[in-house]
Amino acid sequence: MKELQYLNKYFVKYKYSFLLGIVFTIIAQIFMLFTPKLISKSFKVIEAFAKDKTIAKSVIQAELVSNILLIIATTIIAGFLTFLMRQTLIVMSRHIEFDLKNEVFRQYENLSQNFYKQNRTGDLMNRISEDVSKVRMYVGPAVMYTINTAIRFTIVIVYMYNVSPRLTLYTLLPLPILSYAIFKLSSEINVRSTIFQQYLSKVSSFSQEIFSGIRVIKAYSMENQHQKNMVNLANESKSKSLNLAKVQSLFGPLMLALIGVSNLVVIYFGGLMYIDGTIKNIGTIAEFILYVNMLTWPVASLGWVSSMVQEAEASQKRLNEFLKVEPEIKNNNENKSVIDGSISFENVSYTYEDTNITALNGISFTVKKGETLAILGKTGSGKSTILSLISRMYDVSDGKITIDKNEISTINIFDLRNSIGIVPQDAFLFSDSIKNNIMFGKENATDEEVKSAAKSAVVHDNIMGFNKQYETVLGERGITLSGGQKQRVSIARAIIKNPPILLFDDCLSAVDTQTEEAILNNLDEICKDKTTIIVSHRVSSAKNADKIIIIDNGQIVQQGSHNQLINQEGYYSALYLKQLSEKEMI
Repeated sequence: MKELQYLNKYFVKYKYSFLLGIVFTIIAQIFMLFTPKLISKSFKVIEAFAKDKTIAKSVIQAELVSNILLIIATTIIAGFLTFLMRQTLIVMSRHIEFDLKNEVFRQYENLSQNFYKQNRTGDLMNRISEDVSKVRMYVGPAVMYTINTAIRFTIVIVYMYNVSPRLTLYTLLPLPILSYAIFKLSSEINVRSTIFQQYLSKVSSFSQEIFSGIRVIKAYSMENQHQKNMVNLANESKSKSLNLAKVQSLFGPLMLALIGVSNLVVIYFGGLMYIDGTIKNIGTIAEFILYVNMLTWPVASLGWVSSMVQEAEASQKRLNEFLKVEPEIKNNNENKSVIDGSISFENVSYTYEDTNITALNGISFTVKKGETLAILGKTGSGKSTILSLISRMYDVSDGKITIDKNEISTINIFDLRNSIGIVPQDAFLFSDSIKNNIMFGKENATDEEVKSAAKSAVVHDNIMGFNKQYETVLGERGITLSGGQKQRVSIARAIIKNPPILLFDDCLSAVDTQTEEAILNNLDEICKDKTTIIVSHRVSSAKNADKIIIIDNGQIVQQGSHNQLINQEGYYSALYLKQLSEKEMI
């Protein structure tokens, strides 16, 4: 139960619902106990009539009818109170489920890029869905039935003891066996439940990866191989599920068997006590049998409850693994920060923790507000890492980054990112309309602003060619569009935001040179008063920049303007001549 202690804060938050549910449970159990008493009373009336025939039959009938009406009334009241109990405690569990899912989601949002490199999407999805659902069963049904069982046991045993202490002792003899059985089975369920949840995450992760890469799988004709892999993984998961089910299935029969034994004990010892006169009324035996059977469901539910608790313990442990992780990137300033746009790198180095690769090594440069910086270099030279550091997706390993002469770690992280419009190398679009994807950069944008941004990104004509135009709903990750169209919609999303800083990460690689030229011309006008950094492999994207730097192995090997660099021997002039010759050949 150690892992489940994390949920205590939610019980405190919803303490009034919790306490009200307990009150309803207590009152409901008291009303349910009227039935055995009234039945015992009815037996006494019948027994008295059998011994004394002078009692008027109409009096007996009136007494019995009165008892029956009372049984019906108390049963209805008990049922209504049980309904209120369920409405209170189960609804409370749904609120806790809602809060926990939001807490997990917020934690996922706060965790850094490194976290997502080390964990698979399917596993993360399984934890926020399946694991939270298992935990909900603990805070709802498990807690409700535990309270119900504890209160019913307490009240029923007190009533039984008041009627006959000796017969109560006989009736409770099987309970130590029950307690031991629950302890042993619960321990085994905990182990098997943890293993099953792990395999469920594996199935989710595998499925998610296959669905995301279905085009590659089809292109390589690997459907049969992945189908076999899925069948093997599903069979392993099924095997773990059956192992868990086998243990869980022992609870019901065991509980019912012990209740049956208790009934036999009541009949046998109760009969002997009635014969020797210890029990004066045969109705007492009937009353005890009803008490024992009232304990049937609570006792039988102990197995189910124990199973739910063990599964919830295993699931909450998996959730706690993430909930207790401290985000690497923290907001160190809650005050509002106003971003103007000048950026400075001072001997910045960065090493990726997961691979131990040094992406940047002593980088220094400055970009003033309104200037455009172009960054070129070979694949893996560290260009994209620079953009990630500016938006604080990572924190520098060494050196210092300042924005408007303020160290980046001292700026409110939300204001920083709101002041940046970034177009990533791998354009990501949501499964939503094209309009909403563009408006992601500015949620309150007008239709005219959306169209203006699309025109600047030279994608408006393509959109107007679709049947539903801007209302066209894209497939997952924007699969409906071509690579170039996705990049241009992503550019429109950054433009509409109108931020002081624009970061373009090789975002024109999938468009033709004519479209690239049109977009760059539009960007020249848009970026006049903005700080702009363009990462590219093309000289055509960089030639109009105020400053160009060439990165190689995480270090700046060349820097200057276009005219300066083409007259220097090195990477830039070689790339310029190569791309110029390719253009002439076309």
